[in-house]
Amino acid sequence: MPACKTTDQLEPTVFVIFGGAGDLTWRKLIPALFDLSQDRSLPESFAILAVDRIKLGDAALRRRLHDGVNQFSRFGRAKEAVWSRFAPHIHYQQGDFKKSATYAALGGQCAKLEKQWGAKAHRIFYMATPPSMFGEIPKYLGRAGLARDRAFARIVIEKPIGYDLESARALNAVLGASFEESQIFRIDHYLGKETVQNILAFRFANPLFEPLWNRRYIDYVTITVAESVGVEHRGGYYDHAGALRDMVQNHLMQLLCLIAMEPMVSFDADEIRNKKVDVLHAARPIHRDQVPLCAVRGQYGSGTAAGKKVPGYREEAGVATDSQTETFVALKLFIDNWRWQGVPFYLRTGKRLPRQASEVSIQFRAVPHRSFPPEASLGWQPSRLVLSIQPVEGIVLGFQAKYPGPEMQLRPVDMRFAYRESFDAPSPDAYETLLWDVMKKDATLFMRADQVEAAWQLLMPVLEAWSGTQPGDFPNYAAGTWGPESVQGLLERQEHRWPAPTELRSPGMHGRIRKKEN
Repeated sequence: MPACKTTDQLEPTVFVIFGGAGDLTWRKLIPALFDLSQDRSLPESFAILAVDRIKLGDAALRRRLHDGVNQFSRFGRAKEAVWSRFAPHIHYQQGDFKKSATYAALGGQCAKLEKQWGAKAHRIFYMATPPSMFGEIPKYLGRAGLARDRAFARIVIEKPIGYDLESARALNAVLGASFEESQIFRIDHYLGKETVQNILAFRFANPLFEPLWNRRYIDYVTITVAESVGVEHRGGYYDHAGALRDMVQNHLMQLLCLIAMEPMVSFDADEIRNKKVDVLHAARPIHRDQVPLCAVRGQYGSGTAAGKKVPGYREEAGVATDSQTETFVALKLFIDNWRWQGVPFYLRTGKRLPRQASEVSIQFRAVPHRSFPPEASLGWQPSRLVLSIQPVEGIVLGFQAKYPGPEMQLRPVDMRFAYRESFDAPSPDAYETLLWDVMKKDATLFMRADQVEAAWQLLMPVLEAWSGTQPGDFPNYAAGTWGPESVQGLLERQEHRWPAPTELRSPGMHGRIRKKEN
């Protein structure tokens, strides 16, 4: 095989992508693998085998994937000489995912590459397919003997991991019949983001904050994953999933676990995953009759986004005109353990919100006694720590300081850390980080079966309550707003407030940090 920029750290690898002619491969997987090759982060002997049903040759596939790299690589458009070294590693195999002949041919191609390289290769099977194939492909891989070598074979599965607790258990059983848990990599791209990974470093590598990370000093925590876009081309899928399944069960639960977990003994993958599962086991169960008190759902109607009129959810392509699917979810959860007893965790996510923002806000308790005169406390705010994940990665700490002048007047100010300012290195795409970890067989950032099932078990009462009672007010928030009005009630009962997402901008862009309350 022609040589790209490579590393001696990894052994020969065959990267098999089921759904290799699809959008995920074009938009995320190949650009990530291409960028890894530019960072010398691929083995010298590697091949990408794209498997799909459509009739397509190597040359046509490479042209299509070249277009994806030009659009989505963090290096920008690929230079012709660089692409010409990478492209010959890509091969196409036409085949039906539910035909044994496809897997026999795949095994033959892997054996051919190993003979050519003169070495045994690791085989990574990536399911970039519709969820309906997640329970089928592992069966055929097992029957074909492609999963037999536990040390060299592994499988990667995208979300959703099931549609509910029962289907998640069934899918985990199918995966476990052919693969050991150590071979299964359930991918959540949020865990590949630098700021998400930095939560562990921030908490456990700095003695300043961990002593404050508990119910004595923290009043409440909000986790926001806001999207300004609608469902775009995913209407058909989304209308059968909804925001709770699509975002809360995975992305927001992952963030909750990283914020609330106990210190780990080591950086061992299973040690970290054990601590994350402990959080879900400690989460206070949601009783079905209490769902209205701790969960709010919404669906966007027509409105204005980025200064333009946009249609409501029910007018989107692929969506039923009378759809009852939620596009917004807010939850109030409690973690019943010594660290967090009584501290509410508020989670919200939605589509067609005013802007894109993913962040965790830690609201500290107010001082027990204000010794300053009343006139000194105008604009007083308790200290707040914000971990910004998107669109700009960084950390902001808000606190009180004296305003310049002869009188004692306090004003809220911010200290900030932004990745783009502090490090002279671009952050890799989340898929780069995760694919690199799959090749290294490092499962730290991947979900284990018991974590997936614990998350579903926590949310099942909400799903069951909502499926049994149709919302009578959908659509109940306009596109371009922060969700239905009823969402404020989750916090107001405890005199808490949703923080508006922090605007973290680079000074080079003549920006500043601005915070206000919704």
